[in-house]
Amino acid sequence: MEMKRYPNDGCCERLHLDVCVDQHTPRQGILELLMKLRPEWKPEDIHIKAFTEGITNQLMGCYVGSLMQDPVLLVRVYGQMTELFMDRDKEMEMFQVLHKHGCGPELYCSFTNGICYEFVKGVVLDDTLLRQPSVYRLIATEMGKIHSIKSGETGNSSPVLWSRLSQFLNLVQSSDAPEQQKSSAHVEIPSLKIIIKEMEELKSHLTLINSPVVLCHNDLLTKNVIYNQEEGAVKFIDYEYADFNYQAYDIGNHFNEFAGINNVDSSLYPSYELQFDWLTAYLESFKWFNGGNSTVTKKEVLELYVQVCQFSLVAHIFWCLWALLQAKHSTIDFDFQRYAMARFNYYFEKKQEFFGMKLP
Repeated sequence: MEMKRYPNDGCCERLHLDVCVDQHTPRQGILELLMKLRPEWKPEDIHIKAFTEGITNQLMGCYVGSLMQDPVLLVRVYGQMTELFMDRDKEMEMFQVLHKHGCGPELYCSFTNGICYEFVKGVVLDDTLLRQPSVYRLIATEMGKIHSIKSGETGNSSPVLWSRLSQFLNLVQSSDAPEQQKSSAHVEIPSLKIIIKEMEELKSHLTLINSPVVLCHNDLLTKNVIYNQEEGAVKFIDYEYADFNYQAYDIGNHFNEFAGINNVDSSLYPSYELQFDWLTAYLESFKWFNGGNSTVTKKEVLELYVQVCQFSLVAHIFWCLWALLQAKHSTIDFDFQRYAMARFNYYFEKKQEFFGMKLP
């Protein structure tokens, strides 16, 4: 097994192990990784637990003793063909930057088809916790902190949104028609012609909105938030899409996720009252971490509210294209075509309400 260390643009160096973990029979490959990362663990004592929440990659927890009480190391095996649209070097850079600022777990190593990193203690957020004021204010505060990390540590600070949308669209257009796998019945597929038209309209409108470009998570669905009740804290996990982007996009994308994944229900989009409270907590955090006065006015909240509503629309197009790509390449047991259509419909439901919205 070859072991390499890579420098990472001023951040700590990164360990890489020349190991490939088989998706179907992962134990042998994982044991090879653990020989280097945890040499004190005896192979016969090692337990491996598969986590099933993800719909892009395979995630497994490795431990000796008790899952709840003893140290756990996470192994993530990348989904099939995700290298087509994922910048893995950027992901590892984000891991290290966020860990440096106390916002994320430690990255232990990369390997041929995945990464190993620190387990974050707590519970994966569910729909009930997501709507509890004491919890969603923690999420807003943590996002404000991450959005305050300066671009000097990560190089380019241009918004990644439009280039990623173009990349996804090109990949969908250049791939064969998606197969009907993982769908219990025929599901209508969103029209690419309509998607292109909507993308152009959104870009011409949203680029006129003065939303700051900040370091964003870009994929803050429920399962990417870990809540530690004892510490009264949350941490965000999974940085595959983390990069500089529009502030309002990251928040709007998170609000969209209130509707769920398995059964998207747009009526679950957060109420105006919840959004107002969330955005107030966010702005207090964002201003404080940027070294300013954390006092927030109603006008500031309303301005951000309008921006978030409008940027939330383009997030539907993004995940619709993503799902069409996954429908073709992923081996995860999930109905990606159905999800693509659900986000397509969700977009048009909200477009009537949000597009061209003015301050109340």
